[in-house]
Amino acid sequence: MADTTHPYAQLTPDRVLDALESAGWRVDGRLFALNSYENRVYQIGLDDGASVVAKFYRPARWSDAQIGEEHAFALELAAREIPVVAPYEREGRTLFEHAGFRFAVYPRRGGRSPELDDPTVLEWIGRFLGRIHAVGGVEAFRARPALDPESFGREPRDFILEHRLVPEELREAWSSIAALALESIERRWQEAAGLRSIRLHGDCHPGNILWTPIDDHASAIGGPHFVDLDDCRSGPAIQDLWMLLSGDRESMQRQLGAVLRGYTQFCEFDPRALILIEPLRTLRLLHYAAWIGARWDDPAFPAAFPWFGTPRYWQDRVLELREQVGAMDEPPLEQP
Repeated sequence: MADTTHPYAQLTPDRVLDALESAGWRVDGRLFALNSYENRVYQIGLDDGASVVAKFYRPARWSDAQIGEEHAFALELAAREIPVVAPYEREGRTLFEHAGFRFAVYPRRGGRSPELDDPTVLEWIGRFLGRIHAVGGVEAFRARPALDPESFGREPRDFILEHRLVPEELREAWSSIAALALESIERRWQEAAGLRSIRLHGDCHPGNILWTPIDDHASAIGGPHFVDLDDCRSGPAIQDLWMLLSGDRESMQRQLGAVLRGYTQFCEFDPRALILIEPLRTLRLLHYAAWIGARWDDPAFPAAFPWFGTPRYWQDRVLELREQVGAMDEPPLEQP
């Protein structure tokens, strides 16, 4: 039996189409759900044969002011010809409401995941990240929160323990290693004290970068398009860079060099930030586990993450945090 208690249960296909019509888009009935868990995102066909993408925000997550800052940042970047997919604006508005749901409408952009083993691709992405950060440093968010050890570390740790998400037999092991990890994060954060905080994409993993080949005649612009600023926050610039790095130390050092070759053409890079790569990776691991747990009442989450809550899942999280404690004790990567 379908769960009708979660707010998203009321977001029926007819309601989605009605919402678009209420904001002035003429739809033809085509509707395709896209892969998104935090929000509900749909590709919707229009009467003229084109398609748009509509994002229905998770109720009670962001305030109108916080969503407004997301949209304003995206529009500011797009106005400077930086390839960020920004929302459509109608009569001075980018955020619309229908039947209790807030939503925004975006142009549809195709593309594939970037080839991060290609240094030319990394350098290209680095150039645009440098441009994004040059704009991000011009002014500050006022309503959007910051990315820091409290919001992405201690609060998630406390949520996991208070809601007893870890099986009892692993609770002490996970709690102990999480405490050690937070101590290491805090120590590294203090070592980077004074590092500039700017407006960030916030969740710049490869899935949020759509790559269009330069010879694709369906697009006027080749290269990367950055999508989904839903997690934009204030924080250190390295947050938008470290998710492009993977593998052993030698591989990450090589990848970092390629990214910074492009990045530093448009934005200065503070090498003190390198000490935060592994702490930020660790914060993401803590935050991710709590994020799944906090969304468990949404039927999409048990369906997508059926292994969450199993002993095997939390055993892996304990080992993961142990590895991260060791990684945070290693010397940071070096600026090329």
